[in-house]
Amino acid sequence: MEKNVNSLPKINEVNKKETRKIKIMQFGEGNFLRAFIDWIINSVNKANAFDGGVVVVQPMPFGRVKELNEADDLYTLYLQGLQDGKAVRQHEIIKTIQDALNPFEEYDKYLKYAESDDLQIIISNTTEAGIAFDENDTDFSKCPNSYPGKLLAFLKRRYDAKKPGLFIIPCELIDHNGATLKEVLVKLAKHNKMDAKFISWVENENKYFNTLVDRIVPGYPRNDAEQFQLDLGYQDQNMVVGEIFHLWCIDAQTTDDKKAQKANLEALKKTLGTDKAGLNVLFVDSIVPYKQRKVKILNGSHTTLVPVSYLAGIDAVKETIEDPELGKFVKEFIFDEVIPTIDIPHDQMVAYSNSVLERYMNPYVHHLLMSIALNSSTKYKERVLPSVLYNIETLKTLPKHALFSLAALMVFYKGTRLSDGAKIEISDTNTAWLDLLNGLWAQYDKDKDACKVVTGVLGFKSHWGVDLNSFDGVNEYVTASLEAIMAKGIRQAIKDIVND
Repeated sequence: MEKNVNSLPKINEVNKKETRKIKIMQFGEGNFLRAFIDWIINSVNKANAFDGGVVVVQPMPFGRVKELNEADDLYTLYLQGLQDGKAVRQHEIIKTIQDALNPFEEYDKYLKYAESDDLQIIISNTTEAGIAFDENDTDFSKCPNSYPGKLLAFLKRRYDAKKPGLFIIPCELIDHNGATLKEVLVKLAKHNKMDAKFISWVENENKYFNTLVDRIVPGYPRNDAEQFQLDLGYQDQNMVVGEIFHLWCIDAQTTDDKKAQKANLEALKKTLGTDKAGLNVLFVDSIVPYKQRKVKILNGSHTTLVPVSYLAGIDAVKETIEDPELGKFVKEFIFDEVIPTIDIPHDQMVAYSNSVLERYMNPYVHHLLMSIALNSSTKYKERVLPSVLYNIETLKTLPKHALFSLAALMVFYKGTRLSDGAKIEISDTNTAWLDLLNGLWAQYDKDKDACKVVTGVLGFKSHWGVDLNSFDGVNEYVTASLEAIMAKGIRQAIKDIVND
C-alpha cells in the first residue's frame, strides 16, 4: 500500500527533544533565524562548545510558535546548493529550540524568563522595520507593540531581579544594528521617564553587537514538502530550506571604548564557541566593509529584481537570472551601479559578485520573489538607496537600473501583476507608504498622470530622508520608466529604457 503524508507519524513522535538550559532568547520564529541562528547553535551544541537552548519569542501577534510547540519545537533543515561545483543536498533535525511563546498571550511567562540565571544572550531578526522607536510604547503592564518596547520591558524585569546584563545581538539588516537598538532602548526608557540607574544599566551593563548575516533561506519547501516528508518518514510542517553558504560577521563597535570593544568581542566569542564547530562566524574590528558588500550586492539585487521580475511574470530568483533580459538587468545593476560604490579592491568585488550570481543559480533553491517582497519600501531604502545616492552625488551618473526598479516598485504597490492581471498580495508594515501609494494610484486612475505618482513617491522625505525630486534627472527618468511600464509592459520597457 502506497504511503501518504497524512499517514506518517509527526516529527516529535519519532524524534526526541533534547533538554538544555535556555541560554538564548530569540525574537523571531521565521524561516531565516531557524535556518541560520538556530542551526548555528545546533552545530555548536553538537561540537560540545555551547550546551545551550533557545526560547523563541514571536514578535507579532501572528506567527508560528503554536506550530513549533505542537512539534516539540523540532523541525528539519535542508541545506542544499553548489559545493565545489557539485550539487549537494543534506538535512538534519534542529533541536535547538526549547520553548516558543507568544508574548501577546503569555506576557507573564515572557517576563519570567528575565529572571533566569541561565540566560546569557538576546538575538533578534524582526525585519528592517523592527528596530524603531515607538512613542506609544508607554504601558508596560501589557505586551508592548514594538520589539524595542518588548525588550525594554524584559530588561526592566531583569534589572529589578538584580540579574546581570546580557549579550544583545540584533541581526536586522540595518546599518549599525546593535548601536541603533541600544540608542532606541535608551531613548524609549527616557521617553517613559524611567529611573536613571536603570537607564545606565541598560546602556552600560549589557553588551551590544553589530552584525551581518548572510544565507539565502527560501523557507518552507512547498513544491517538495510532500516528497521530503515521505523520504523522512514523518510529518514536518515547520521544515525549512536554506543554502549551504553561511556567513555571520560580528563587531562590538557599539561603544567608543576600544578596550571594551575588544573585551566584549572576546567574551562573546568564548561564550558561543563557534570556532570549535568550524563555522564561518567572524568576530571582526568592523563589519562595515562586509556589510556594504553583502547588503548592496546580495540583498540589494534581491530588492531590485523583485518588482521587475514579478511584474514580468517570473516567480523565483533562479528564473530571473536564467532569463536573458532580466538576468542581464540584474548583472548590469550589480557590476555597473553597485561595485563602483564600495571601497574594496575591484577583483575581490568581482569575485564576490560572481559567487552571489552562482548562489542565485542554486539548482535546489526555489526562492520565491514574494517571500522577499515583505516590507519592500523599507528594503529599497536600506539596501538600494545608498547606491543610488552614491552614483548621483559622487559618480555624477544616473543609476538607471536601480531607478527603473523604483518605478517598477511603484507599479508593484498598485497591486496588479502586469503579466496576467492577478492581484498582488502586498505585505508591508509601513502604513504611511501604503496610504501614500494608494492615494497616488487612485488619482492616477482618474487622470493617468504618471508624473504625479513619481513626484509624490520621490518627495516622501519622511521615508527616504531626502527629497529625491531634488536630484537632476531623477524625476524625469523615473517618470519615463513608469510611463513605459504602464504603456508597454515591463519587458518592453526594459528593452527601450534600461538596456539602451
